[in-house]
Amino acid sequence: MRTLCASTLIAEFLVIGFAGLVAMRLTDYSATAVWVVSGIAMALCLLLCGMLGRPGGLQLGWVLQFGLIASGFVVPTMFVLGVVFTLLWWGSIKVGSTVDRAKAERAAA
Repeated sequence: MRTLCASTLIAEFLVIGFAGLVAMRLTDYSATAVWVVSGIAMALCLLLCGMLGRPGGLQLGWVLQFGLIASGFVVPTMFVLGVVFTLLWWGSIKVGSTVDRAKAERAAA
């Protein structure tokens, strides 16, 4: 599960960076404000990659997903991308858990 979730977070890292570039051009927010918010979100993506095995890691990932959807108020395309990444996050958890369970059963046999 951790591998799939980490892959999703790395892809989100890149999308948030590109969304920051778009937000600089399409909004009236200062470049500093855009990069502070984008930088915090990007750092959170990287930190969450390391926290996936710890308590609360998956829950923080869900918070990030909802934050990504909310960023659509600044860059409207992010509404769609946020929903796509939320579905990827859910799928990573679901499929990853199934794979982890199958590995544990195989190891026990």
